[in-house]
Amino acid sequence: MAADERATVAALDAARKVFRSHIESNQGRVIDMAGDSVLAVFETAVGAVTSALAVQQELNASSSVVPEDRRMRFRIGVHLGDVMEKDDGTVYGDGVNIAARLQALSEPDGITVSESIRSAVKGKVSATFEDQGEQTVKNIAEPLRAYRVTPEGSTAAKPSPATGEIDLSLLDKRSIAVLPFADMSKDKDSEYFADGLAEELLNALSRIPGLRVASRTSAFSFKGRNVDIPTVAQKLNVANILEGSVRTSGKRVRITAQLVRVKTDSHLWSNTYDRDLEDIFAVQDDIARTVARELGAALLPEVTKGRSENFDAYRLYLQGRYFTNRFTREDGAKALEYSQRSVELDPRFALGWAGLSRVYTNLANDGSMPLGEAYAKARSAAQRALELEPALAEGHAALGRVQLFYDWDWKSASASFARALELAPGNADVARHAAVLAAALGRADEALALCRRAVLLDPLSVSAHGDLCICCTNFGLLDEAEAAAKTAHELNTQGRITHFSLGLVHLAQGKAVEARSDFEDEPLEPLRLFGLAIAHHDLGQRVESDGVLSQLQDKFAHDSACEVAAAHAYRGESTVAFEWLERAYRDRSPGLVTIRSEFLFRKIHTDSRWSAFIAKMKF
Repeated sequence: MAADERATVAALDAARKVFRSHIESNQGRVIDMAGDSVLAVFETAVGAVTSALAVQQELNASSSVVPEDRRMRFRIGVHLGDVMEKDDGTVYGDGVNIAARLQALSEPDGITVSESIRSAVKGKVSATFEDQGEQTVKNIAEPLRAYRVTPEGSTAAKPSPATGEIDLSLLDKRSIAVLPFADMSKDKDSEYFADGLAEELLNALSRIPGLRVASRTSAFSFKGRNVDIPTVAQKLNVANILEGSVRTSGKRVRITAQLVRVKTDSHLWSNTYDRDLEDIFAVQDDIARTVARELGAALLPEVTKGRSENFDAYRLYLQGRYFTNRFTREDGAKALEYSQRSVELDPRFALGWAGLSRVYTNLANDGSMPLGEAYAKARSAAQRALELEPALAEGHAALGRVQLFYDWDWKSASASFARALELAPGNADVARHAAVLAAALGRADEALALCRRAVLLDPLSVSAHGDLCICCTNFGLLDEAEAAAKTAHELNTQGRITHFSLGLVHLAQGKAVEARSDFEDEPLEPLRLFGLAIAHHDLGQRVESDGVLSQLQDKFAHDSACEVAAAHAYRGESTVAFEWLERAYRDRSPGLVTIRSEFLFRKIHTDSRWSAFIAKMKF
């Protein structure tokens, strides 16, 4: 499929997912999605309009990471009237016909509704209705009075072409970032607790339908930096900021929290809690529920699942997560110690087990623990978390990572990530891993949609932009890939992996000289050697290519079998490439997960051994 066709399919599939998600979360039912059209029915008029507003809001927001010529814009029409339903589930009647005519009256990215809808929802949704007068439409006897619907505050915030800054007046009111809480304790020894409190609030808010929450990576990137609130809001594309501080003293804690509406620089709410540490859960719940109420979002009955009532176990869990997020071998060992002690103290702590699973996965990935041992323990911990709390998003995500990167159980991984996304639709990490799975299975449209979703949720994440770059490169969207690579590099001053990613884009674009320069700047030696081997090959520099490839094989054979295989495949050396693929298979290399979509292997796709290897992977 040509690149432009793949892009169209990807954009359409992404839009369908947005429609279906917001329709079903607002008591609606999708009847048909033929071509680029969507037909749905709702239990209530409020649900229909709320869904339409949310759809246009998300589509407009996500378009900021899609090139202009690849954006899809939809018109939506909504009418309140009778419909008739056939046995096969299809619906027909004047209600359907009038909605279709209203849709045709709408502008791209717009919503047009009938008088009956305006009357039914007036004062019940955060929107304005502009009278468009009576309209004569095809096959409808009487003229229709139509209304253009716009959300209060508009639907999207896009950078100004001149300044690159976002107009804060256009930001979606139901968007928020939770900044790291400041540690105001006398000895400055409660950083883990302050970070943990902010992250718990972020996770709770991300489970609330209709509320867009900036992910942890982006929000926490401002930690320790003297950046004003409007700048933070512009960077994260949010209208509201939740910030606060923590001061601990013995078994007492003082927590201050304030919710700021950035556009008006006003405090929507603030409070100070002086409590025993054991009361922290009540404080978290009160803050989350108050924020949701102030932003007009519907709060789920229970936003935090899998918690421990044992504060000491919870404290150890927060310490474990604090070190987990630091991604060094030394910190990984500390994360393991604290996480193990947490579940030992409270064996029924579901979130603790999910956190421990994540620790084991990280230890496997950085080589601190043998792959088989680490993933076995990660699987066991994730399963224990789900036994204790079946509806725990973190548990499903933890199990999905094991099923994806070690078990190669594609069906089970699909189910795990689908459930995790259902429970926590605002979790960018889950979206990223689900995108890896979709790419592994060759589902380009789904993989691209999920990568773009992760970038929207986590706009300052190097990993999110890097994943989007690799996905677009492999599926032929090279302009978008280059933009994503450059963004990732701007966010990552050390350049780890980002130089390599940009080099792959330039290689795919036929710019071997630029690719070689990118690879030379890559700090990670295995990736630097890998990239130079294929760049020198494209430049016809056989001796240089052989030299760096030999270094890669000699120094990093155990951890880089997939990369060695890819280099030989790209150079057209099929037999040697398959020898290294078999070695990677024996080593259970996680790198094999994405080989089906990687462009570096395309030269050996016609070899009969390729189809046999793919069959062995059971894609």
